[in-house]
Amino acid sequence: MSASAPLAAAARVRWLAAPSSVAWLEQALAHPDLLLIDHAHCERKAAGAALQLMFRYPSDGELAAVLSPLAREELEHFERVQALLERRGTGLRALAAPPYGAALAALVRRQEPERMLDSFLVAGLIEARSHERMALLAAHSPDAELRSLYADLLASEARHFGLYWLLCERRWARPVVTDRLTALAASEAEILSSLHPQPRMHS
Repeated sequence: MSASAPLAAAARVRWLAAPSSVAWLEQALAHPDLLLIDHAHCERKAAGAALQLMFRYPSDGELAAVLSPLAREELEHFERVQALLERRGTGLRALAAPPYGAALAALVRRQEPERMLDSFLVAGLIEARSHERMALLAAHSPDAELRSLYADLLASEARHFGLYWLLCERRWARPVVTDRLTALAASEAEILSSLHPQPRMHS
């Protein structure tokens, strides 16, 4: 495995301040079914995050129009991963969450409209990281079934973080969005600088 492979994948995801490490990829490839369980949880959480934003801002019709289809697609992905787990004889089960999600949520400012901006950008960063890591798994997994799964999901992940960017650009000037994204992306990379002991999609 070339150490440049993660760098090449991350270079295509402009949201990210740093690529995933070779250590993460090696850990993920060594525990494919455990990562698949976590992936299922991540898809469900992504659907929940989109729905939570819709409930937080119920009078924003454009937000609902964008995020309702996104939430449905995330649940479709969850169902696809869950079905694959069942076929492989690995049932879905609870896993200890890595600090990634909670650490990012703690960065969201509490006053509006900053809270909305940060919420969109954090959700987009998570989608961007998912896209980057699925690209790595699609390229490097020795399991043909998993390579196919991750490759099929790449376009959706890219579209999802693009939708969060669009929601930001329609509400704030681009310099405001890019400056805040730069700060949050640096923090996101720092959160991932220490590898979680257990393989997770975001660890």
